[in-house]
Amino acid sequence: MEKSAKLNAYYEKGHPFRDGIAQLRKLALQSGAQEDFKWQFPVYTIKGKNVFGICKFKNHFGVWFFNGVFLKDPKNVLENAQEGKTKGMRHWKFYSVEDIDEKGVLTYMLEAVVNQEKGLEVKAEKTKKVYIPALLQVELDKNSSLKNSFASFTPYKQKEFCEYIAEAKQEKTQLRRLEKILPMIEKGVGLNDGYR
Repeated sequence: MEKSAKLNAYYEKGHPFRDGIAQLRKLALQSGAQEDFKWQFPVYTIKGKNVFGICKFKNHFGVWFFNGVFLKDPKNVLENAQEGKTKGMRHWKFYSVEDIDEKGVLTYMLEAVVNQEKGLEVKAEKTKKVYIPALLQVELDKNSSLKNSFASFTPYKQKEFCEYIAEAKQEKTQLRRLEKILPMIEKGVGLNDGYR
């Protein structure tokens, strides 16, 4: 399915917040950003860089600002997307169409576009030492091709794989995650490449 068909399907699919996301789309299209479709939702970009996205969930919908930390937020509406995990992303949630302040939302979108054009972005932290979990190390030791592929990743991407396994509390979850990432490592695909 091509991008425009995916976008239309996202916005037209029956959903309690269908009218709300349609209203946000109307504002987004006035922002000057390019409409794209990534990670199963609409993303608006400037020169290929993610600026904001429009999301719908079970209990709310809203706008996600990829570098929202730089927004002035005079209405004090932005929340950290994942407290402690994301440094730059912020979101503005809505629970009904009536919650949408059109003028305010468009102002935030326009500011996000200007910030992106200025190059205001949260840069990934430099990662030095990577601790490799035992389960992954065993697989790397068994397979030299896998080991070489893993070594070709930046330390930051290596750390993402390692933390993904290490953060799982149960061994069965660690094994399931290991099974997921091994083919990614072999293909040279980073854990979060789809989000970049």
